[in-house]
Amino acid sequence: MSAPTETALGLTESRSAGSRVLKALTYALVLLLFAGPLLALLVGAFNHVKDPTQLSIIPSGATLDNFRVAFDEGVLKYLMNSFFVVGFGLLLQVAVSVLAGYALARKVFPGMTVVFVAILATLMLPEEILAIPLSLILADLPVVHFNLIGTLAGMIVPLGAWAFSILVMTEFMKDVPRELEEAARIDGAGDLRIFAQIILPMCKPALGVIGVFGFTMIWDQYLLPLLVATNSSSYTLPLALRTLRIDPAVTPGVVMAASLLALLPSVVVFLFFQRSFVHGLTSGALKG
Repeated sequence: MSAPTETALGLTESRSAGSRVLKALTYALVLLLFAGPLLALLVGAFNHVKDPTQLSIIPSGATLDNFRVAFDEGVLKYLMNSFFVVGFGLLLQVAVSVLAGYALARKVFPGMTVVFVAILATLMLPEEILAIPLSLILADLPVVHFNLIGTLAGMIVPLGAWAFSILVMTEFMKDVPRELEEAARIDGAGDLRIFAQIILPMCKPALGVIGVFGFTMIWDQYLLPLLVATNSSSYTLPLALRTLRIDPAVTPGVVMAASLLALLPSVVVFLFFQRSFVHGLTSGALKG
């Protein structure tokens, strides 16, 4: 029998055959709990599933009929709406985050603490609390008095300022050495040039972090489209999934196919920006 070994936490780990079998079963159970629903989604999207109780992780009779019916139900249009909202919403959000982060990290102005606390406070409020005032503001946008209800712009404008992205950019920009900024000012560089050529290039890891998190946050938005959309032509995919789910003529397999289409963009974006995302997280951890 193998002697027990000491783990990193100072506990003893048995190397016997029984302990290895128990460990393997535990890992398999954890893998099934976490990966089982995703596997059932993938299999169900390509199977003829007419009853939710028939969902299985074992494929049988693969077919593309579920996707054909989903496209007939307008899923492609909803997918394009989602891409439009997430594309312009993420651009607006990144632009606001880097500019606000630069102001909070590198400038000193009256009321700076109040602004910072107000940004933090938005993270503590549930979306449901903001739903009514947000809908009133979108129905009559201050100063310009535009009504954004029923338009895709109404889903984009509120996404411009996200406290998480602003705080991430602020903390990264605080760690940029001020000596670089002072040297650039001696050479005659102004604020805009310092921001564009010195501060922003050194915050590329942070841009990867807020890009991945921002895309996921906007893509998964449900409450905001629910408040803004007045007809199906402006539905995004998460909102359309609800209508498909409650439609008695739509089978669970079609809903699974539409759900798979809703899941894929987030996975692709994460895989594409994985290196920048991980580098940004580890850079933040090392700086902290």
